[in-house]
Amino acid sequence: MDNVGIVVDDMDAAIAFFTELGMELEGKAQVEGPWVDRTVGLDGVRCDIAMMRTPDGHGRLELAKYQTPAATSAGQHNQPHNTLGMHRVMFAVDDIEDTLARLRPHGAELVGGVVRYEDSYLLCYVRGPEGIFIGLAEQLG
Repeated sequence: MDNVGIVVDDMDAAIAFFTELGMELEGKAQVEGPWVDRTVGLDGVRCDIAMMRTPDGHGRLELAKYQTPAATSAGQHNQPHNTLGMHRVMFAVDDIEDTLARLRPHGAELVGGVVRYEDSYLLCYVRGPEGIFIGLAEQLG
């Protein structure tokens, strides 16, 4: 896998949110032109992108803010996890409670609760800015 893409409206808020998770901004660019239009199946695309990289360099997120055509909403931001097509990105963290505390000022809300899976993990789901849905996993032992 090369990257996971997420369409956002507030690029700065999304970058701050994922930076707080330990990701690093790899770079920013604006893309447009016939090759972009053909790739995404839209006409007249002008899109700002920011590539975020995990600290180990093995994973990346591409944040995209469409200038034209304007992004459309897929519906409510609070869709339950069993919604068809729902996606989430899971992050390994060292301390789940500390991570939650650091993400809350960036708009993070705990979806259910922090749960223990056997003697292996603490797990939870979090909604970030604009309804971005992520998971956190703290390995135990």
